[in-house]
Amino acid sequence: MTLTLNSKTITRKQLAKTIDHSLLKPELTEAEVISGCELAKKYDVASVCVKPFYVKLAARLLAGSDVAVGTVIGFPHGNSTLEIKAAEARKAVEDGATEVDMVINIGEMRSGHYDYIREEIKAVVDAVKDKALVKVILENAYLTKEEIAMGSKLTEEGGADFVKTSTGYAPTGATVEDLQLMRKSVSDKVQVKAAQGVRTLESILQVIDAGATRVGATATAKILDDFENNRSSGEDENASGSDY
Repeated sequence: MTLTLNSKTITRKQLAKTIDHSLLKPELTEAEVISGCELAKKYDVASVCVKPFYVKLAARLLAGSDVAVGTVIGFPHGNSTLEIKAAEARKAVEDGATEVDMVINIGEMRSGHYDYIREEIKAVVDAVKDKALVKVILENAYLTKEEIAMGSKLTEEGGADFVKTSTGYAPTGATVEDLQLMRKSVSDKVQVKAAQGVRTLESILQVIDAGATRVGATATAKILDDFENNRSSGEDENASGSDY
């Protein structure tokens, strides 16, 4: 069963464990990746999501912590063949990843070739079975509402753990409307991840209320610091505590 979270009762720990701290910008240096992993460990988030090249480094830095190592497959445009995506996923797990975020073949999705989309999802799922969670990126900016719903259903049919809104490299990212649609298009066996544009405490609480249980973020420190500050302020004003 999917964990149900809401903005009124969520705790600081629960909020931190919704965040996949994103370290995917192409220009990031090794030093910046190291700093990002240290931040992720400090704030005890759910995971870091690093470029495949840095999986080994992240796994070494986060060993012994409660922060998972994630990476991306077929990123950012989803154009790799099914076989290459499966091979990327296997290599990521060999290097220490326990979560993989794969981009579907967007053109095939828009072409209505749904059997192929289901097959490539299943290929990645099978490649890392019992070794890593699989999150499927639909890239909603390029899809109709009907295609978003279908992509969510194919994600479940392919055996993945999460359906995700965006890569961060399309014109638009997570919206409340899309997240609600994705949530209602899958069973409780599949969780929903919001990505792109979630940069504030207000926005992360909105996507959580829309059904997201994971959120890709780069503004991790600001979001969690603001949560702490809001809670402290509420406790000062009201001995019974705040809603945060």
